[in-house]
Amino acid sequence: MTIQNTPEARIQEILKSQREYYGTGATLSVKFRKEQLRKLGSAIAQYEQRLADALWTDLHKSYQEAYLTEIGLVKAEIREHLRGVGRWARCKRKHTPLTLFPSSSYIVNEPLGQALIVSPWNYPVQLLLNPLVGAISAGCTAILKPSPYVPTVSATLEEMIKSVFSENYVAVVQGNREVNKVLFGSRFDMIFFTGSPALGRKVMAAAAEHLTPVVLELGGKSPCIIDKSANLKIAARRIAWGKTLNAGQTCIAPDYILIHEDVKEAFIKEFAAQVEYLHGKDIKESGHFVRLVTDKAFERVSAYLKDGDIVYGGRTDAKERFIEPTLLDNVSADAPVMTEEIFGPIFPMITIYKKDGAFNDQVTAFINGREKPLAFYWFGAEKDGWDVIRRTSSGGGCINDTIMHIANGNVPFGGVGNSGMGHYHGKLSFDAFTHQRSIVKAPSWIDLPFRYMPYKLFAIIKRIM
Repeated sequence: MTIQNTPEARIQEILKSQREYYGTGATLSVKFRKEQLRKLGSAIAQYEQRLADALWTDLHKSYQEAYLTEIGLVKAEIREHLRGVGRWARCKRKHTPLTLFPSSSYIVNEPLGQALIVSPWNYPVQLLLNPLVGAISAGCTAILKPSPYVPTVSATLEEMIKSVFSENYVAVVQGNREVNKVLFGSRFDMIFFTGSPALGRKVMAAAAEHLTPVVLELGGKSPCIIDKSANLKIAARRIAWGKTLNAGQTCIAPDYILIHEDVKEAFIKEFAAQVEYLHGKDIKESGHFVRLVTDKAFERVSAYLKDGDIVYGGRTDAKERFIEPTLLDNVSADAPVMTEEIFGPIFPMITIYKKDGAFNDQVTAFINGREKPLAFYWFGAEKDGWDVIRRTSSGGGCINDTIMHIANGNVPFGGVGNSGMGHYHGKLSFDAFTHQRSIVKAPSWIDLPFRYMPYKLFAIIKRIM
């Protein structure tokens, strides 16, 4: 299947119709927003199997993984917004200082307006629909742009959205980077983009033309630190799970390992044992191991195999776009596998030697010498993990786990620096598509003279302030 570009004229027609529809105020009531959230939830339930089948076709993603990492997360997000949107959208009274007496102050949560949501191919359902939940909850209209690299999923999503929403409210446009150029060159009130840091820079530059606010969910090289105090069996299992989930094609996948020399050999053996525990003796035959998304992705990721010594794994099959989970040792810190985001199941290891100083100091220096990552993973004593967290920066992370911080809708998910800007999940998704408008209401039954020229009461007011 090949995705066809939506013509520019058609995109402009949709843009115009959405702006007109938003101008009617139809999206503003909480009742309307809840109705649309319920419609989206019903559509996902109806299309659940078709979405799962499409994910298998395009990515070899099992139903269980499709539900746990995509469909189920969107359902949970919808439930959270149905519970909270009435409270979140309410006008809120705030404290007013004495100098403004007898006025009162308020925050009015108003939708930003017309939103553009551009999603990647690696989690094509979750990363398109979760932001949409926020846009609907906030009272926005939305144009959705899924990835052409997962054509079956993108076509299914378009059909689902058309079945439940009119295009002057929520619409899907399809295509490649030429379509992206048209979209980014158009005026929106908010852009939500998930993708690579390189494309994120282009999105931000385009948005600057219209001073459009952006949320950029990007990526980077997320470190996985293994101290000698780590429980190696648990660490290896959770790391193997995090790295083989979606075949490493996850923006928060552990990207490289910093490991204490005392436990490196034991970890290699334990990692091999845990991959077998998760996927069986031959991972190629596993029903839960995803393939690389395109031939180009396979060629790029498999090229990293030459950047170090293979100490586990290393098998590939270009026809199936299969790459076995692989540990690389003796890797140079400036090799491509250590300077580019891998986005695949290859795992370079950097050994931290005792003779070079304190483990935490070396780890901190290594991480701080690079761009801020989207995620950070520590395995070892908790107090040392907090020490390294305090001295470094990342979008989020875990102590003695991987990936799982994304599963808690009560904490923000997002990047920092090169790994992105802005947050979402739960109420933060509502906030991402909302403008907090400050209003001061002043009565007309009294007009105190102290604020007017020539400021006769200035000495008294100065003391109050």
